[in-house]
Amino acid sequence: MSRKIVASVFISLDGVVEAPDQWHFPYFDDEMGMAVGAGLSNADTMLFGRVTYDSFAGAWPGREAAGEEDAGFAKQLGDMRKIVFSRSPLDFRWRNSEQARGDVAEVAAALKREPGGDIGLSGSISIIRQLLAAGLLDELQLLVHPIAVRKGMRLFDEGEPSIPLKLLKSETFGTGVLNLVYGPDTAPPTGGYEEAVASLAE
Repeated sequence: MSRKIVASVFISLDGVVEAPDQWHFPYFDDEMGMAVGAGLSNADTMLFGRVTYDSFAGAWPGREAAGEEDAGFAKQLGDMRKIVFSRSPLDFRWRNSEQARGDVAEVAAALKREPGGDIGLSGSISIIRQLLAAGLLDELQLLVHPIAVRKGMRLFDEGEPSIPLKLLKSETFGTGVLNLVYGPDTAPPTGGYEEAVASLAE
């Protein structure tokens, strides 16, 4: 059985995923913390784009060293193997970090064939897009925040082929955030306008 690749994304009601630090934190609570932790609980490897890695590496080692409330989660991240995709050479100071050798699809496919736990992502939107397009992403957790940000990059860009997904899990937090988990839909529904009208007429 191959390893699963599981991605978690903070997303606004209008699909924005850029700069969640500017709109996400008012909605963060214990429920969301548990959901994010659960998504990574079986992971022993993380994939990162350069920007997301720099953000994580700039914060979590210090939180682990401080020994405060989130130190356990910080240690979990530090102990994981971290693979970073970048066109430029990188100098790593966060332990267990390495630069990817190959493109996203090649590296991800090879990792899935190796023994081990799940492979996680948090953010790194360009990587998520490539994994979805290649059919390599097994679970996509969308934490949908009840706010229209109205500017910034969306999760899905325009002009690409559609990607059918199947809802695996859904729950609503007290803050109004929706926790939606999707997987690939290998048998999406079919039909057109005529079939829909006929169904309504029955």
